[in-house]
Amino acid sequence: MSGQNKLAAIPAALIALVALWETCATRRDANAVPDDDAWARAEKVVRAAYRKGDLIVAAPGWEDPVMRLHLGDLLSLDDVARDDDATYARIWELSTRDHHAVTGTVAEEKDDDVTVRRIEQQPVTVVGDVRWQHEPVLAEVGFAPHRCIQVTPAPNAPQTLTFPNLVLGTELVGYVGLADVFTRRDIRAPGHLVVALDGKPLFDVSPGVDDGWVRFAAPTNPGTGTLTVTASATAAQRNICFSITARTPGQPAPR
Repeated sequence: MSGQNKLAAIPAALIALVALWETCATRRDANAVPDDDAWARAEKVVRAAYRKGDLIVAAPGWEDPVMRLHLGDLLSLDDVARDDDATYARIWELSTRDHHAVTGTVAEEKDDDVTVRRIEQQPVTVVGDVRWQHEPVLAEVGFAPHRCIQVTPAPNAPQTLTFPNLVLGTELVGYVGLADVFTRRDIRAPGHLVVALDGKPLFDVSPGVDDGWVRFAAPTNPGTGTLTVTASATAAQRNICFSITARTPGQPAPR
């Protein structure tokens, strides 16, 4: 073969090599998907040591439906619609492909096609919650359920809610997002939320249609205070959902 012919053959060889690599990678990825038996083994591990009040999560998030198929009876609606994981002392994480959803002290780990990790942490105690003063709704925000106060202000007409005598801890933690996937699809303008404590601005958040459940937090001094929350939007049908809790450090996780 001449030198020119040899050079011409290089691209073809590279294409063949890439095709072979893609075939092997596809087979490897297909084989890496945990089957029913793997999830059944993970379920057995969790059920053997589960305690009432434990939280169970899946990582990555797309494994959540499969996890609930096996362990959904151990999840309450409050668990599923929680703001975050901070109030739980023990969390079971069922994960695939080295994904993780929770940080904390790993007290127990069993590696398999579905890895089971039991994580312990110092939980927080909620001492005040705006939802104790205003009836929340169960809404879809960021493709997940959340218990939140929903406000739908008219365009350019801010709507303010007041929460007097809110018990405060050492931190005020809030979440805000835009509810209803259909209005998020059709209405692309963001919402706007301003939070003030005893007349002093504390948070100014503008959740967008792709932002999901947005967290905001600030330290506070224990006591009581008046919280005002002002929601606004430039577009109609902008469903703004929020939750705000006052928290203090809890007790260390049980061993």
